[in-house]
Amino acid sequence: MKQITVIGSAQRIPPDVYQIAEELGKAIASRGAVLITGGRGGVMEAVCKGAKEKKGLTVGILPGCNKDANPYVDIIIVTGMGDGRNIINIKSADAIIAVNGGAGTLSEIALALKTDRKVIAIRPSGGVAEKMAGIAIDGREVISVESVEEAIDLVFEKD
Repeated sequence: MKQITVIGSAQRIPPDVYQIAEELGKAIASRGAVLITGGRGGVMEAVCKGAKEKKGLTVGILPGCNKDANPYVDIIIVTGMGDGRNIINIKSADAIIAVNGGAGTLSEIALALKTDRKVIAIRPSGGVAEKMAGIAIDGREVISVESVEEAIDLVFEKD
């Protein structure tokens, strides 16, 4: 069973970005994969909501010491590690998909590239995903896609 980490902004996001993330969650759950996120709001909430609509399993790896996850998280992992928990989000994944995002998302992309994970950025979602789409660092590329379908197909292609 694949485990897919979705990274992106924890802040309030525009409706079009929310829709992309929610659609992504539905697609992940429809393929029978486990969804891993940072468990908070914004992109993380939208993708978890979409996954739950399709009866998917959602995991939230939280930075703080409380179980303050969004309401769509099934398994809450409290770390008390702050941004240090990002390495758990990345190392637990078979692939990472970036939707929108800021500095935290950028740090997760860097960790994913460093640990040789497949990193996919949905370019039309804006933010860091748009800026990093197609960029190569140390010979490892952030794969640029234009749609949720394209992202999911890349995750499930034969390696």
